[in-house]
Amino acid sequence: MSDRDKKPRFQRARGKGRDNGRRPAWRDREPRADGPAILYGWHTVAAALANPQRNIRKLLLTENAARRLADENIATRVAPEIVRPGLIDQRLGPDAVHQGLLAEADPLEQPELDMLAQQGIVLVLDQITDPHNVGAILRSAAAFAVQAIVTTARHSPEATGVLAKSASGALELVPMVTVQNLARALTELNDVGFMTVGLDSEGSENLGAVELRQPLALVLGAEGKGLRQLTRETCSVVARLDMPGEIKSLNVSNAAVLALYIGASRVGLMG
Repeated sequence: MSDRDKKPRFQRARGKGRDNGRRPAWRDREPRADGPAILYGWHTVAAALANPQRNIRKLLLTENAARRLADENIATRVAPEIVRPGLIDQRLGPDAVHQGLLAEADPLEQPELDMLAQQGIVLVLDQITDPHNVGAILRSAAAFAVQAIVTTARHSPEATGVLAKSASGALELVPMVTVQNLARALTELNDVGFMTVGLDSEGSENLGAVELRQPLALVLGAEGKGLRQLTRETCSVVARLDMPGEIKSLNVSNAAVLALYIGASRVGLMG
């Protein structure tokens, strides 16, 4: 039995959206409930093609991209449409760096919170809306073997388009768990034994001084707003990231890298 014939591990996540007749650029279009994830760029599409859990619906390639896939022995899995670069430009908008590849694919399956292993690190995102930041966080999460990213159904970017491109293939490696109520999800993580650590400038102590343990959930809030009050109150610990320089705050994706390094080092995941 092939990987694609196996029973799906998780319940499929579905987005929501609209289609108003005129086809706007993908980056400006909300996905429909039954709509595809839009993946573009070399690393993003190559990783999706290599993922047996990802169902590819349609694949647009330029001649150069098709030749490169063949040279690197990457199977397209579906018959591609060979197109000129300008057609992909029209589909994505002029600012998208697609490198001659665009795929339409089904969203990946999502695990439920109670399916997460009671070990390692989970990242929880409290209404981080910028898809570039979430994509960068995904890439760092893959580097630190994070087992899942928990995010909210509202006020979070869809796992498609700019987010997928910014993740540079990591979307295929780190499951995303979408929840309706973040405080309730944190309570569930607390109840099953996770140490939930919120990162906030008002934290009572530096993260490097907190005694961390597995399983660990690191909770990050949006830039400017930080963690919402109920999120802070639900975390078992709220810590800050102290900086020795004149600038005392970091972009949230950079803060995630620092927190992951500290967390992974303190709980014995760095070898």
